[in-house]
Amino acid sequence: MNAVHKIQLNNAQLLINGEFVESKTQQWQDIVNPATQEVLGRVPFATPDEVNAAIAAAQNAFADWRQTPIQARMRIMLKLQELIRANAKEIAKVLTAEQGKTLADAEGDIQRGLEVVEHACSIGTLQMGEYTEGVARGVDTYTLQQPLGVCAGITPFNFPAMIPLWMFPMAIVCGNTFVLKPSEQDPLSTMMLVELAVQAGVPAGVLNVVHGGKEVVDMLCTHKDIQAISFVGSTHVGTHVYNLAGQHGKRVQSMMGAKNHAVVMPDANKEQTLNALVGAAFGAAGQRCMALSVAVMVGESKNWIEALVEKSKTLSVNAGHEPNTDIGPVISARAKQRVEDLISSGVAEGAKLLLDGRGVQVEGYEQGNFVGQTIFSQVTADMRIYKEEIFGPVLAIICVDTLEEAIALVNANPFGNGVGLFTQSGATARAFQHQINIGQVGINIPIPVPVPFFSFTGSRGSKLGDLGPYGKQAVQFYTQTKTVTSRWFEDTQETAEVNTTINLR
Repeated sequence: MNAVHKIQLNNAQLLINGEFVESKTQQWQDIVNPATQEVLGRVPFATPDEVNAAIAAAQNAFADWRQTPIQARMRIMLKLQELIRANAKEIAKVLTAEQGKTLADAEGDIQRGLEVVEHACSIGTLQMGEYTEGVARGVDTYTLQQPLGVCAGITPFNFPAMIPLWMFPMAIVCGNTFVLKPSEQDPLSTMMLVELAVQAGVPAGVLNVVHGGKEVVDMLCTHKDIQAISFVGSTHVGTHVYNLAGQHGKRVQSMMGAKNHAVVMPDANKEQTLNALVGAAFGAAGQRCMALSVAVMVGESKNWIEALVEKSKTLSVNAGHEPNTDIGPVISARAKQRVEDLISSGVAEGAKLLLDGRGVQVEGYEQGNFVGQTIFSQVTADMRIYKEEIFGPVLAIICVDTLEEAIALVNANPFGNGVGLFTQSGATARAFQHQINIGQVGINIPIPVPVPFFSFTGSRGSKLGDLGPYGKQAVQFYTQTKTVTSRWFEDTQETAEVNTTINLR
């Protein structure tokens, strides 16, 4: 079985035209273990020439790759999923070291991405067109789902395995070529996956990787040979990418920030609900775009708050690789400072601090970027801790009297990524899912990220663009529909009259 061997814990390399190469840039950034501040390696900010070379390689490879039989593209995905499965634990160790999440969560990160690769193995069915015979006398109409050309992906730090795997497998299996820009904060685990893709048989130029910051992003958004951009990250950057790339004629999907709510009805299963709230609010140190940020306690469910706090206290804060860890560090010292500042703002604005995660010290990891589980009650919609995406282990609690009030609160929030409802009533659940204006809805599910047969959605301030990542929408995003209307004549057939109308005859 092939294994990862090229990517070491040192300088992240570029992948250009099938070759892993050292960047010639003068600008580098340290890759830092957030639990220890140990420098694991460095990431280059690619030069304009290197970015152009990666795009040129993808452009040159496209002509041959699009002609590659769909079964051959599918078999590469079959091999890739096999390699990822075999190397998952090794990749998870690197992921935990550079990102901070627990080993179990790192393996989950890889697994959810692996599921997309598995779905890509169904491309023979997913990319089928449609055919209708006899739309007029002797006339047939059919559609073809053809690749676009060179596509690009820009991925965030919080899921360095899953989100790149949302993008490049679906793009290239549809017949496109791809340029990936991983997060500059934790690119090493992403590069391990890229190496496995090369091992799986992805031809030179079909997949390329560049590293960098805003300058590289802007080059991808404006380059004439890039046809489509997939982005996952903050609302600020995502809006910039969507606007800039759109101005330059690119197809764009931009998945952005969130403020996810869980609405708790009094009839919900108490123990299951509390477990779900704690796990979704504090797992991955709250650094998920689908993390639970707000618990909306309806009616008598407000009496569960004390039990929620007590259950939250049982979670362990430690380095991600340590056994029995529930909450690892946040990604950087800057991120820690921002989260703690937001907690302080909640206190200053009058929220009741029930559990304070500031100032956490972890023995043996005193320099780590740790923030403990934090819970506020008596939160109002005009507070910063409600209005802003915290991206840390902070849960705000709002109490309302009715389901209608809860729905109005959620729908008034500018974000629309995910929401959960906890109830034992089917009628309540149906009314909720019908009335709520949120992309992903969970019924007794705290983090309702769809499986890959469906597509990640989102609404309002959480998503720009019509089509989401993976699933059926990803195939639509990465292909162009071509409609063919055809008529064939026998050589002996008599010539008909000239038709000057738009009617088929």
